[in-house]
Amino acid sequence: MLPGIAGLDFYSWGRMIMNATAEVRYFPQVQANQLETSFDPEYGVRWGFMDPKPRPTFNPHLLAELRGYVDSIVQPGGLIWHDGTQHRIEYAVIASKVPGVFSLGGDLALFREAITKHDRDILVQYGRKCVDNLYPWSRNCDLPLTTIALVQGDALGGGFECALSASVLVAEESARMGFPEILFNLFPGMGAYSFLARKVGRRITEELITSGNLYTARQLYDMGVVDVLAPDGAGEAAVYSFIRRHARTPNGRRAIEMVRREVEPITHEELMRVVSIWADTALRLTDRDLRLMEKLVRAQNKTNTDNLPPASVTPIQRAVVS
Repeated sequence: MLPGIAGLDFYSWGRMIMNATAEVRYFPQVQANQLETSFDPEYGVRWGFMDPKPRPTFNPHLLAELRGYVDSIVQPGGLIWHDGTQHRIEYAVIASKVPGVFSLGGDLALFREAITKHDRDILVQYGRKCVDNLYPWSRNCDLPLTTIALVQGDALGGGFECALSASVLVAEESARMGFPEILFNLFPGMGAYSFLARKVGRRITEELITSGNLYTARQLYDMGVVDVLAPDGAGEAAVYSFIRRHARTPNGRRAIEMVRREVEPITHEELMRVVSIWADTALRLTDRDLRLMEKLVRAQNKTNTDNLPPASVTPIQRAVVS
């Protein structure tokens, strides 16, 4: 008998097979082509630039590549070979190569299809893959390094959650962030509440999640959500400026980051319980809600093809207010 399946009835075994089939169909293993990585040995910075296709969202391929990026840091214990020499990763950064966009969030087309088929398993699997990336990132990969998000454009929904999971959120002034999910009767279910509540408290968290508004980086900096505010075009310079300050007293600063996680812990189990609530809520969406979601899918597609600069009004914004 195969290990780990003793006592399963035929129904449970059948469900395992179907889930595995769904996993292969919707979450394929792919070669890296939506995430560009590099290493700066001078400061020990591991960069990851997202470049998802066909639209700037967290599609299953990008999620798989992001998991590989995290694993490439975690599995060797924060060490990396570069030009024949082993280095320690001191800082890990997530950013975007898409002009004017950090990320437009979750794969709404996948959500819509799963909801239409009433397939809860796909929704939960998608949520788990997001959490499996964001949870270690939120804990500095349980290594003596610091995670950083650099937002140089719009970060919506899951894109905002990704940015919030980092220990340090750097944003350029023209960047805008928000959660449009409430506009189609849903909520962001991959960490938004957990990350924000620990950072700025329940009142601001619920205001950000339930308003459906986009907020400027300046507004979010004043709220305490953004940690470092940079002039437009100076995001990478701001990251290095932060790193140089941080590196003067890295032992103490990383100890403070560890204390923060002890005092206000976020567990993988908590995040997955929220994913479960999110999946159940998604399955209760009405036809009207799904029509609005379809409208946002079209807006996500249009945003990608327009190649908009940071200061433009994006089709996503027009869709959520029209």
